[in-house]
Amino acid sequence: MSEILSQKTPKPHYDVALIGGGIMSTTLATLLHELQPDLKIAIFERLGRFARESSAAWNNAGTGHSAFCELNYTPQDDHGNINITKAEKIAEQFEVSKQFWSYLIDKGIITNPKDFINSCPHMSLVFGQNDADFLRKRHEEMTKSSLFKGMEFTDDHDQLRRWIPLVMSKRKENEILAATKMDLGTDVNFGVLTRKMGRYLSEDSHVEIFLYHEAKDLELRDDGKWSIHVKDRLHNHRQEVVADFVFIGAGGYALPLLESSDIPESEGYGGFPVSGEWLVSHNPELIEQHQAKVYTQATVDAPPMSVPHLDLRIIDGKKALLFGPFAGFSTKFLKEGSYLDLPESVNLKNIRSLFGAWWHNLPLTQYLVRQVAMTKSQRIQHLREFIKDAKEEDWELKIAGQRVQIIKKDKEQGGKLEFGTEVVVNKNGTIASLLGASPGASTAVYAMIQVLEKCFAEKVQNEWKEKLKEIIPSYGQKLSENPALTEAVRHYTKEKLELEY
Repeated sequence: MSEILSQKTPKPHYDVALIGGGIMSTTLATLLHELQPDLKIAIFERLGRFARESSAAWNNAGTGHSAFCELNYTPQDDHGNINITKAEKIAEQFEVSKQFWSYLIDKGIITNPKDFINSCPHMSLVFGQNDADFLRKRHEEMTKSSLFKGMEFTDDHDQLRRWIPLVMSKRKENEILAATKMDLGTDVNFGVLTRKMGRYLSEDSHVEIFLYHEAKDLELRDDGKWSIHVKDRLHNHRQEVVADFVFIGAGGYALPLLESSDIPESEGYGGFPVSGEWLVSHNPELIEQHQAKVYTQATVDAPPMSVPHLDLRIIDGKKALLFGPFAGFSTKFLKEGSYLDLPESVNLKNIRSLFGAWWHNLPLTQYLVRQVAMTKSQRIQHLREFIKDAKEEDWELKIAGQRVQIIKKDKEQGGKLEFGTEVVVNKNGTIASLLGASPGASTAVYAMIQVLEKCFAEKVQNEWKEKLKEIIPSYGQKLSENPALTEAVRHYTKEKLELEY
């Protein structure tokens, strides 16, 4: 299949051109094709296979980010008040993703949901009295929302041993621990999901896919259309492709492509690349004792994406344990990128933002330097905070994906580092780009619906409206304000996705 796709030649003009073959582009292409099958759509992917970068299974944690376990989504203020607004927002966004995937299963567009999504409890675990008190309070606040119905809390050692026997092994009875548990949690293989959609698009739709084709530059024409300079990396051939609408879903390479467009909305954006490593175990005895994803508090000065967690992973039907991530630094914007990516991204429009963000995040820089310098033995020592008797021979180091955190203009600091996902759109709605990292893939469907609403507003409000409601039954409604709808949606997605909570 990849040989056929790499030998095709792009047409001179498309209604829609999507750059990048990850979860974002395939989601948007599938949505657009369902909403208007006669659209002429092309996807350009620089590598020889879809989902080789951030969407690949081992390049992310596989957590269906639904805010069940991520403590940084529920900040506590100086007065002890816990704000669950962000958690509710992300939980709703993941429910949108599950509805879309259920629709794809129901229509036979993709099959075998267990290939890419499996039930896996999500847990938050904290150590010490202060954090235990915070977690109890957080649980009380979150369970007021129907989105977190069923969340359990315990600080009882016997119950914890039933939930997480591996973590509780060799713990002292006087040690204070507390945990919450949501059985609705999932483990998601976004690489498999992306390729399932990609296979459908290439074989059963009119969408054209071009592998080994790299978009190098974007230029706005006088007629309002976009000229894309595309390089065929196999045959070293370049050509110009014109598109009415362009979406940049190229992971870390979205930033330089967005800058090349010269739209005013791209001014001041910069990128801060962060890489990572996991400790991975395939030992069946350990796996048998840990059947959950367990997140804890981030260490001081650590970026939110480096929150320590010990996770069950199910990849290609095989279970493994993953601990990390350990942060690293590389000037590459993609795992298979260039070391010149960061320096080449600096320009007069963003240098103030970059310097401001760096100056106000010196502790983060020092944290990354310490992380990069860590040996495997030192990483195992961190693991022993979770697993008291962790043995080095049971674990191997695996390189994680490359993330580019957003740097934005800030009046006070010059530049500000953002830890999130953001859609940038020009005023005419003819170009959109996705920047940022976590929660990323988990909220891909919500993010791509944002693109539709901003760039195809008239169609969304008129001829696409009913079809969107068919694809996303909760579309246009807030689940957090509708417990009955939340329950109905979760019943539907549980059945279609064959979840087992």
